[in-house]
Amino acid sequence: MRITSLEPARCAPLPDAGFGALRTERGNLPLDSVDVAARIAGLDAGVEVTQGFRNPFDVTLEATYVFPLPDRAAVTAFTMEADDRVIEGVLKERGQARADYDRALREGRRAAIAEEDRPDVFTIRVGNILPGERVTIRLTMSQPLPYEDGAATFRFPLVVAPRYIPGSPIDGPPAGDGTAPDTDAVPDASRITPPVLLPGFPDPVRLSLTATVDAGGLELRELASSLHVVEEEAGTVRLRPGERLDRDFILRLAFDASTSLRLDGAGTFALTVVPPELESARRPRDLVLLLDRSGSMGGWKMVAARRAAARIVDTLTPQDRFAVLAFDSVVESAFEGLAEGSDRRRYRAVEHLARVDARGGTELLEPLRQAIALLDGPHDRERVVVLVTDGQVGNEDQILEQAGGALSAMRVHAVGIDRAVNAAFLGRLAGLGAGRCELVESEDRLDAAMEQIHRRIGAPLVTDLSLKDLDVEPGTVTHLGSIFPGVPLRVHGRYRGGSSVTVRGLAAGTPWEQRVPGGVVDNPAIRAVWARAHLRELEDRYAMGEHELEAEIVRVSLEYGVLCRFTAYVAVDSRQVADGGPEHRVIQPVEPPSGWEQPPSAPMSFGFAAMAAQSPRGMSTMAAPDPGFSATLGAEAGPAGMPPAGMPAGGRPGGHPRAPMFARPAPPSPAPHGLDTVRAQLVAELDRLTALRTPDVLYLADLGSRLAALAAHLGGHAELAALARELEAAEQPGADPEALRLRAVEVLTALTGGSPTTGPDAPHRPFWKRA
Repeated sequence: MRITSLEPARCAPLPDAGFGALRTERGNLPLDSVDVAARIAGLDAGVEVTQGFRNPFDVTLEATYVFPLPDRAAVTAFTMEADDRVIEGVLKERGQARADYDRALREGRRAAIAEEDRPDVFTIRVGNILPGERVTIRLTMSQPLPYEDGAATFRFPLVVAPRYIPGSPIDGPPAGDGTAPDTDAVPDASRITPPVLLPGFPDPVRLSLTATVDAGGLELRELASSLHVVEEEAGTVRLRPGERLDRDFILRLAFDASTSLRLDGAGTFALTVVPPELESARRPRDLVLLLDRSGSMGGWKMVAARRAAARIVDTLTPQDRFAVLAFDSVVESAFEGLAEGSDRRRYRAVEHLARVDARGGTELLEPLRQAIALLDGPHDRERVVVLVTDGQVGNEDQILEQAGGALSAMRVHAVGIDRAVNAAFLGRLAGLGAGRCELVESEDRLDAAMEQIHRRIGAPLVTDLSLKDLDVEPGTVTHLGSIFPGVPLRVHGRYRGGSSVTVRGLAAGTPWEQRVPGGVVDNPAIRAVWARAHLRELEDRYAMGEHELEAEIVRVSLEYGVLCRFTAYVAVDSRQVADGGPEHRVIQPVEPPSGWEQPPSAPMSFGFAAMAAQSPRGMSTMAAPDPGFSATLGAEAGPAGMPPAGMPAGGRPGGHPRAPMFARPAPPSPAPHGLDTVRAQLVAELDRLTALRTPDVLYLADLGSRLAALAAHLGGHAELAALARELEAAEQPGADPEALRLRAVEVLTALTGGSPTTGPDAPHRPFWKRA
């Protein structure tokens, strides 16, 4: 048989189709428009985000969209518009909101729910969209603008970049519909990993973004945008049509800020203090530089990161000591321990940095642990950690829990390099250690950013800050931190009385204070911005182990009407429009971030993995044509043995996963042990079991095999072994899965001595699995 080549003209691609994309007359993705309208006044911005969904199928649809918002934005309103009706969203405890949403869909009513999964990652689900129908979702929010070196910055993220997911896959139903399996390090990984379109896919979403600028009576000297395609007219900045949702939109406004105390007349204050003209006292430093060399740092980001790291090394003096750690899935040091900042050592460190290239996964926890260990000593020197990274990790809570306490005793500076940087997490790390977070979105801005970074790494101008005169409510003042050169102090809080405040601190070891008179302003954003900042601090403390704060977090969120990770906005139509729940479900794929280079070892997730690849009446669009053919585009390779992204742990394309071989218990030891030695495993199994929405015979059979191994480990525990035998027969004809599930819950609850920690009434059930 002779094989010949086709003429190019006979196999030309469709002009508007990417590889793997399905083409229909009405399109194939539910989200077709995103409109961002910002009103900037001084150092605050009010933003309304409008998302347009449509149903191109012939059956009812539920659409899911995972999207970013500014990490400091306070979401204060949520509405759904459909069929000429406007339904106002109600803020509720997250589990209650989900229950209301699910019940509305079962009853055939339209509904929408907005949830926060990270400070800058949100999920919207819109259910029972009728065939051919359009539904509009509106979110209203307020956000503060950071101000440094004479310019305020309005940053609006447009894409959730792929994040590295460490850990081993866990059993049980996934928490979300994303491409990555939930793991023990990131138990909600499937909620923050939307599928990614193939590069070159036709622009699926129309983006509109406008920003109206009011300098608040101050002279606006300059406007600068990260996207050169902007038009200015009558104080309004507008993107030209055709921009894609693949990077952060950044608008810098140059004007002179002033010291002020704004009182909203309802018990909330906003304080701004411009840095004083002081010389900072320079103490010898112990500095550990952490350079992210993971696969997501490829291309221009790696070049910029090496340059930034080398510039930081150049700031050191012989009185300083330092270490340089480059990390991906392993940590490599330029030399052992802390070395003095001599010319020879600094030259050697720069040489080492020049050889660093992108590879592997972002295992951030281990280098942070090593940095903490290196700096764990006498406190007569300034202890500084500088992290250069894009921050694209999914295990933020795990990092805060295991390293946050130690980092809070040091000064942590973060340099975020990316066009879609994980700014929320880097800001949280820097805030722990009273440091600074600098963001670099392009090589062109690196030099200007490094000038700022050099000054921030030095000692702050004023430390040990406190407030007096204003009668503040205890526990409500946001993190005071320190005053750095070029960076005004921004503080929010609640107060009971007073019309002025005095800021006190230490400058070069001597007392310093400044009195700031107050003025009452009609600005509801002050209250919302304070509530969001206060909630974020409470949530970080919760992540570090203070689980008793949950009730307070929910109370603050509901009282002040600001969305957080423990609450959700839900909008439910009163009219029935369908016979029951949606017949088809789609998760909206997102753009690959601009400037990302795919690591050679990382497979792709093509557009059709998120399209209607199966029958429109199927319940999932995440099925890939081949188990080894699906992973998140641009994401770094997961740990060895991890199932392909988009597949459940254990490799079953549907239903609940079987326990993968690498996650099954090792052969039991014949020596008997006490029940306490396996109590944690039994509690974890009980949690996963009670999280099942419907009983699954495969999951129950796997649970039986795991419990049999634990029973043998205990030397033949009769009750546990009997339960294991019952569950292992779950796949046999005539078995009653629901009865088996209830039986297992009963036995495990008795053996663990209490209620399941993830049951419907549990006090600390993970908020990403509440229903």
